[in-house]
Amino acid sequence: MDGDAAAPVTGRGDTAPGGRSADVRAADQPQPSSRRTSTTVPEAAPATAHRAADRTAAPPRRTAADPVKALLHRHRELCERAVHPLEIAAVLEAQGVTDRTVARFRHRDVFSLAEEMYARVPRDGDTPPPSTPAPPLRARADWALLTLFPGALCAVTVAALHLTHGRTRLIAATVGVLAVTLALRAAVRRGPLAVADRAAAPGAGLWTCWLIGYALLGDGLLTAALTGGPDALPTGAADGPWPLTAAPVLALALSCAPAAWTAHLFTARARRKLAASRALQDFAASARPLLLAAFALYLGALEGLLTLAAAALDEPPAYAPALALGALLFLARLLAAHGFTQAPAVVLTAAATAQATALATVFAARLPGCDLLAIPVETLVTAWGPAAVPTLTCAVAALTLLLPATRKLTSASAHAQERPC
Repeated sequence: MDGDAAAPVTGRGDTAPGGRSADVRAADQPQPSSRRTSTTVPEAAPATAHRAADRTAAPPRRTAADPVKALLHRHRELCERAVHPLEIAAVLEAQGVTDRTVARFRHRDVFSLAEEMYARVPRDGDTPPPSTPAPPLRARADWALLTLFPGALCAVTVAALHLTHGRTRLIAATVGVLAVTLALRAAVRRGPLAVADRAAAPGAGLWTCWLIGYALLGDGLLTAALTGGPDALPTGAADGPWPLTAAPVLALALSCAPAAWTAHLFTARARRKLAASRALQDFAASARPLLLAAFALYLGALEGLLTLAAAALDEPPAYAPALALGALLFLARLLAAHGFTQAPAVVLTAAATAQATALATVFAARLPGCDLLAIPVETLVTAWGPAAVPTLTCAVAALTLLLPATRKLTSASAHAQERPC
């Protein structure tokens, strides 16, 4: 009994030769399985960690994780060539990117987006951009001289008309008109008033010629038409049956040089403001007074030239139609020179069409039963004189162009590209 009772105790409490009990040895039996489990978990944990790391290191989609990257690929050449973030902002603005649409690029405005794009594109700082100061000086001298030729040739032509008679006057007028046209074309093809050939709107030059021709011949033709004429072709004399108004045309030809210089001053000052600005709104606010000052400066120069031309030719100075036409042509050319050609072409076409319609209605009123067609023009001429037609048409057209000019010419995109000035 004692042996039987002691046997279990001794069996449970036996000590192994190494001094460990059977219970301890029994507890040690699962250890290999436990060790296998412990070795398996560390092997699975790194695999999970690696998979998580792979998902973290995977390149994010451009549209979600890095939306700016798509813009960088699209405008990489621009970003590499730009010397200021505002140049990039100007292009983005020209493409329709506004402060409202940059929210999807995780930026508060266009300029901050342009700054990131500018900073993320690597540049070679060891290679400075080539500097060639001499060509701009030569170009400036070229267009400065070319802008003097239209006025000089127009003055010579007017003098020839006053000194010649008969067929000689007709030849002098033909040669003079051709020479002034070619000189004017050469003057506006260089310098700050130049328009790229690919950007030129078709028909704008034709309507410009019509407006200038109306300033020379339109008032006399309208007056003669309302009195039953004209009975003869214009003779070139101010007191003829179809009188010419040469002073406004001479003043406009002479104003080609002030127009080019004021456009140059506006463009140069705007570029300085562009380089110093830190936001598109700041640049627009600082460029708007520059535009209005250049516009007023040109009109002041045109008024002075018109006074001198009228005094030299002994004609009454037609300030209203000449200033309205000058304002229209200056704004149209300034917009076209900065790449905005659609609005000037439409407005010039509308102004020329209105003048042609006014003349056509007077002649059409001579048809039986069409007397009513001439009533609007007759009423206008009776109240304000024949100069009211070009004054009204050109003034409305100039004001129509002034609105888009203050918006487009004060945007950074209008001055981002280098132009010969």
